[in-house]
Amino acid sequence: MDKKLLEVLACPVCKSDLSYDKEKQELICKNDAIAFPVKDGIPVMLENEARTLTAEERL
Repeated sequence: MDKKLLEVLACPVCKSDLSYDKEKQELICKNDAIAFPVKDGIPVMLENEARTLTAEERL
């Protein structure tokens, strides 16, 4: 994930910063406890495509 792109992207739900999980290929919003997939290098920033983080991932 390009660092400059990550600096520009924000959670579409709460507008907070996102972190990138390279292993899972996801953008994480800790505030909303959701993860947006990155498919073929393209972030899918749709709320209905996001998954809810598990209790362990929220820590």
